[in-house]
Amino acid sequence: MTTLSKNGIYKPKILLTNLSIQEPSSVAKAFLDEKWENAMFDEYNALIKNKMWSLIKLPEEKKNVGCQWIFKVKRNTDRSVSRFKAILVAKGYHQKAGFDFTETFSPVVKPTTIKVVLTIALSSS
Repeated sequence: MTTLSKNGIYKPKILLTNLSIQEPSSVAKAFLDEKWENAMFDEYNALIKNKMWSLIKLPEEKKNVGCQWIFKVKRNTDRSVSRFKAILVAKGYHQKAGFDFTETFSPVVKPTTIKVVLTIALSSS
């Protein structure tokens, strides 16, 4: 069997990468760096564009659910920085099923789900 290493083909090793980039622990720290601030604005604009929420009057017996920012540095396979990602998430652990919500919604469709649906559609026709 012929392998890549037997043919002298090696993956280059990059030893010097910038691993010193830290993810901010608060919004105040994130606003001090323009890269994180841009990531936050990109996430917020995507949420607005996709109409992820609508403003309504909060019923008196309900409490509002807070949110928080999560910051992640996305890296390429060679450990170089690909992008800075900020995610706005609801503090769902404060919610009670049946009281604060009755259903959940995920806007993500997995490729496996699409394959299954197409397979069923093709087999039934």
